[in-house]
Amino acid sequence: MSLLSVRCKLIPDASTAEKLSRTVDQFAGACNHALRVARRENAWDKFALQKLVYRELRERFGLSANLAVRAIARVGKRKGHKAGGFKATSVDYDRRILSLNIADEVVSLSTVEGRVKVPLHIAGYQRHLLRTAKSIQGGQLVRGRDSWYVHLWCEYEDPPVLDPQGFLGVDLGIVNIATDSDGETYSGQHLNSVRHRHRRLRKKLQKKGTKSAKRRLKKLSGKERRFANDLGHRISKRIVAKAQRTGRGLALEDLQGIRERVRLRKPQRAALHSWAFHDLGQKIRYKAERAGVPLVWVDPKNTSRQCPACGHTERVNRPTQALFRCVACGCSGPADYFAACNIASRAAVIQPNAGV
Repeated sequence: MSLLSVRCKLIPDASTAEKLSRTVDQFAGACNHALRVARRENAWDKFALQKLVYRELRERFGLSANLAVRAIARVGKRKGHKAGGFKATSVDYDRRILSLNIADEVVSLSTVEGRVKVPLHIAGYQRHLLRTAKSIQGGQLVRGRDSWYVHLWCEYEDPPVLDPQGFLGVDLGIVNIATDSDGETYSGQHLNSVRHRHRRLRKKLQKKGTKSAKRRLKKLSGKERRFANDLGHRISKRIVAKAQRTGRGLALEDLQGIRERVRLRKPQRAALHSWAFHDLGQKIRYKAERAGVPLVWVDPKNTSRQCPACGHTERVNRPTQALFRCVACGCSGPADYFAACNIASRAAVIQPNAGV
């Protein structure tokens, strides 16, 4: 079984929107109170924390039993995080306090003022996902700037995993977002130019500091993130579809901790820290699960320095960012492509563990 979050827009009337807004505010207040208690008592286990704050959350913030439990569970995940409190932006729901009528396209939510039914505004893609889901496990109510959304957690049956006839290696990068072992490149030039333009504009507006500049900053907020998120979805969809069409598995580098390991010059650091390697990998992962394509994570060490022809590994094999030239056998070509070939070769060695 796999879980997929389906984002749907809500169309509440004025009275319902007020109830939803009050619920979000009270839920955030309850989370912040429980967080203070958890830090004071060092009680991060949700059962121990529930004994300390459950009754107070219900009486002081007017939460129902399940909403209070959801607030405590959210705080329990904060152990070890240095971030501050919770903002009044969302509420977590389980299947007991959220239900969906897909025929009428209405969602029922528990609030601090009782149960409310809110119509959904969805398109064909969301409608298909909701109708084909085995069950709805809950969701999250999200308050946007001028609108309301619900992220429904849908459970699906996993299709049979394909028996892969080889692997498609994928090298993730910054200049080229992804390069596969067939030689296809998914360029990041447009995204990098968008990010560079937004960085310059933010710096200029922050320096100016006027009211109009702040309004402009607010309008720009999230635009770059949404653009990058859409591009990540499109690239991951193409990669998974290609592997499925050719009957191959997928192989990716395990890039956990790359930001701490890699040393770059100052102009390159912003590009590295703004690109979400993990996010793209997770998009590929869940799309591969939905398509029945096995996915293997391989050790990234020296994938860009190892010659795919003779196996010789040395730093000088990579004279530039884009070029690979083996000093032992003379094999040369695009560095990202050779790295993707090495990733595919390593995945073939651990094929019995495909899908892990």
